[in-house]
This record gives sequence, C-alpha cells and structure tokens, in this order.
Amino acid sequence: MNALEWRAVFALGALYALRMLGMFMVLPVFALYAGHLPVPAQPWQIGLAIGTYGLTQALLQIPMGMASDRFGRKPVIVAGMLVFAAGSWVAGATDEIGWIIAGRALQGAGAVSAAVAALLADVTRDAVRTMAMAILGAGMGLAFVLALVLGPLVAGWIGVDGIFRLTAVLALMSLPVLLLGVPTPPPQPPQRGSLRAVLADRQLLRLDVGIFLLHACMTAVFTVVPLAIVQTMDMPSAAHWKLYLPVLVLSLVPVFPLIRYAEGASRLKTVFVGMVALLAGALALAALGHGVAAVLVAALLLYFIAFNFLEGALPSMISRLAPVAQKGAALGVYSSAQFLGAFAGGVLGGLGLQYGGIGGALAAAVLLPIIWLAVAAGMGPVNASRPPAARADNGIRI
Repeated sequence: MNALEWRAVFALGALYALRMLGMFMVLPVFALYAGHLPVPAQPWQIGLAIGTYGLTQALLQIPMGMASDRFGRKPVIVAGMLVFAAGSWVAGATDEIGWIIAGRALQGAGAVSAAVAALLADVTRDAVRTMAMAILGAGMGLAFVLALVLGPLVAGWIGVDGIFRLTAVLALMSLPVLLLGVPTPPPQPPQRGSLRAVLADRQLLRLDVGIFLLHACMTAVFTVVPLAIVQTMDMPSAAHWKLYLPVLVLSLVPVFPLIRYAEGASRLKTVFVGMVALLAGALALAALGHGVAAVLVAALLLYFIAFNFLEGALPSMISRLAPVAQKGAALGVYSSAQFLGAFAGGVLGGLGLQYGGIGGALAAAVLLPIIWLAVAAGMGPVNASRPPAARADNGIRI
C-alpha cells in the first residue's frame, strides 16, 4: 500500500476503535449492572438492552450506505457518529432499564459500518483492498480484546453509566480523525441496481449468514458468561479482567499460524469450517461444565480461538468475493446481518437465561454454530479473488 492508503487504513481503524471500545467494554459488565438497578432488570430486558443496538444497526445499515452513495461518505459518517454519541449519553444518564434500552436503540441508529467500509474501498486500490480490510478487521478485534479487559476495570472506576458517557466522548473524538486523517475520494456516480444481484449471490449470502451467527453467539455468550464467572469462580465483576486477559492472549497464539496455514494451498475453507466446529464444541463444553471453574476457563479459551479466527476471516472473504461494482450493497447487507445477529443473540441469551438459567442459555447458543456448519459446508472456493468488472481507475485525490 502507498502512503495515502496506509493513512486511510490507520485513520479509519482509529475511528472504529474509538467508536467500538466503549460499546465492547459494556459487554462483560452490563448483565451484572442491570441486575442491580433501583428496579432490577428482568433477564429478558437485559438481553433486549444488549441486543437492541444490533437491531437498529441492522435496519439502517443499507439505507445509510445508500445515503453515503448519494451525499458522500464523510457527511453520513459524521451524522451517524453524532447520533451514536447522543444514544450513548442517553443510556448513561439514566438508571431505568427502559431508558437504557432506548439509548441503546439510538446508539444503533448511528449505523455507519457500511459507509466506513465503502470509504475504505473508495480510497484503496483493488490490488491492496483485501489487505486493507483485513487490517481494519484486526483493529476491530484488538478493540474487542482490549475492551473485554478494560470493561471490568473501568466499570469499577466510573461505573457502567460512566462507560456509556465515555463512549459518547470517544465517538466525538473520532470526528477529527475522520475529517482530517482520511483522504477524501473523488466524487463517484451513484451505484444503482446492485442490491438484487448481491442478494442473489449464494456465496455472499453464506458469509452474511456466518457473520449473523457469529455475532449472535457473541452477544448470547456475554449475556450469561459474566454471571457464570461470578457464580462459579466467586470473582467480582471488577476482577474479571484477570480471567479475560490471559485467556484472550493465549487464544491469539494459535490464530495467526492458523491464518497463515489457511491462506496457503486453498485451505481456507477447510480451516474455516473447522473453526465453526470448534465454536460449537466450546459452547457445548461451557453449557455442560460452566459450574466447574477449569471447564469454564477451557471453554472460554476454545471459544476465543474460534472467534478471533472467524472474526478476521469473514471480512477478508467478503472483500475478496464482493464484485467491485456492488461493493456498497454487499457491505451494507453484510453489516446489517452482523448487527441483526447481535440483536438476535442478545434476545436468545436473555430468554435462555430467563427460562433455562446459565446452562440453558449456553445450550441455546450451541444451536447457532451447528446451523452455521450446515451453511458453511456448501461454500465454494474462497482463496482467490473474483476478477473485478472492467472500470476506470478511481485514483485517490487529496
């Protein structure tokens, strides 16, 4: 990549990290926080509060992506970040679960993921776009890992309501990064008629289903795992980082060798399906043995090995397989599926917790990667990029 492309990747990665750090920090601590509100939240309300962000994201990713085609990427991203910051402040300014749910829904209305990915595609050449997307995905993964470690610590200092307000501040801090750090692409004619082609592409749809199920698993797991840690290990929320940090670091050790192995000799599909199977096995182990500390820790380690690989592989595969002329539509559908999965997982985890306890919620989560195995088994080759449609160069201008 050239200097301008590196600048765009790092600036957009910083924007993503600032936006998502606070969002992710809430995950390991929210269930405990909501259960100790002045009027304690019911389990289904906890799941709804965690998942509703994903629902509004899912509903608005495609419209916001289309708006970025018409009005420009940066104006739409700025508007979305302002809405996201407002929702974060609402959620942090109340101790009533109904208003927290409303704030989470408003956070999700700032649906800029598709527009950000489209902007990155606009300012990178075809030959380096997969690398750029992979680096952006790695930055998201780093923010996720850091947030799981920091969440319990920061909650101990400023409370979960403070995390919501901090999230609003971080979102506003991302705006100068966007406006000053990201190159502005030349105006492009609006893309039309591409959504139908994307929805008819079975290979892309299999990946969309995959990101839906992966993020459904994630939100379902973190609806109940903090409670399991408290019950099984007698570890208060503020100390959960002592478990998350070593587990997450150890989980990264095999991931990068696996990625290198998968990229060689067209093995990506084989390793990918294997990681989906590992995800199912980890959740099954957690469902059966969450009451035993060693089993719970082992299940979390296996879960994060699978999650970290899949979270990096999916956007890379989408960037390879999405035709250049339909990138906006493909990224919009992918992002909508991702956040709809977050909503579904929160609801599934909350209902499972309400009616089956921790074990029941984890058992319900096992169904998601089992479904994914059936979908992923029918994938075609994913190592090679599809040849892009003939088009003029969209050289970056600053």
